[in-house]
Amino acid sequence: AAAMLRELRRRWGSYKYRFVPWLALNLRRQRRTLRYVPESSQDKIIADEDVFETLLKTFKALFMNDFSRQADILTLLPEVKCQYLELLTVEQKRSKVNSCNHQGQHVFSPEEVLFNTLGFTVSRQRSSLVSAGTGVFVTRGFVRKGTVVSMYPGTVYRKHEPIFFQSLGNPFIFRCIDGVLIDGNDKGLSRSVYRSCSRRDQLGPFQMSDESWLTATPQNPLAVGQYVNNCSHEKAANVCYQEFDVPEHFPVELKQYLPNIVYSHDIQSHLRCVVLVTLRDIKQGEELFSNYYTVVS
Repeated sequence: AAAMLRELRRRWGSYKYRFVPWLALNLRRQRRTLRYVPESSQDKIIADEDVFETLLKTFKALFMNDFSRQADILTLLPEVKCQYLELLTVEQKRSKVNSCNHQGQHVFSPEEVLFNTLGFTVSRQRSSLVSAGTGVFVTRGFVRKGTVVSMYPGTVYRKHEPIFFQSLGNPFIFRCIDGVLIDGNDKGLSRSVYRSCSRRDQLGPFQMSDESWLTATPQNPLAVGQYVNNCSHEKAANVCYQEFDVPEHFPVELKQYLPNIVYSHDIQSHLRCVVLVTLRDIKQGEELFSNYYTVVS
């Protein structure tokens, strides 16, 4: 009897995070990203190195585009400042070749930076699905198969951390394979928790995360993944979720573009991010559709 009780406790310990709060307390049935995958699954469509390089390339471009407002950070990082000044000089020379009327550094919108860097833009618009609300579309360019096309923003909760009240009626709770939860809701209590954690972790001029995804104009244009709708019989999935732990050597000056923050700052572990990777080529005007289930071939 004791052995049976221990087994029941063990099973409940691994299952309860899938049961609470969605099945018992979720007041809305249109869940976007409630996903169940076998613990043994290898949730990798592309290599972590490819995810890292895409984020690094995009964030560097955003940083250089906003270079004039990075003075406080660069003052504390003289070696890094020299590296970016060299890159900026090369970029300015290239711009002068392409434009005879070039004067100073031209500042682009985040969407323009994304297009110039990766060859596409994504944005939130009304979904093509009836009654689905907001969706995410490729609004410009072309996205090749196996490309990081979006990120899932939000507060990252480890197992046993409190998310009860934030989860009520919340369709933006994403469950990772290991039970880590990401709350991508940009309203209400979820919004307040994220802002509080983000400002708690700020180190002088160094921001450890990006709060702008909570607004209509995110400075990281990839941070719209929580609005990607689930696929249907008529609309097959063209993107899938992939978990990515930010390595320790991720440049500190670029963390201001990471749309995730840990709930408990005293836990020493890598920051969990989730990216959306394309399953096929996607053309301009197409809506992104995900699947709650990850299938690995």
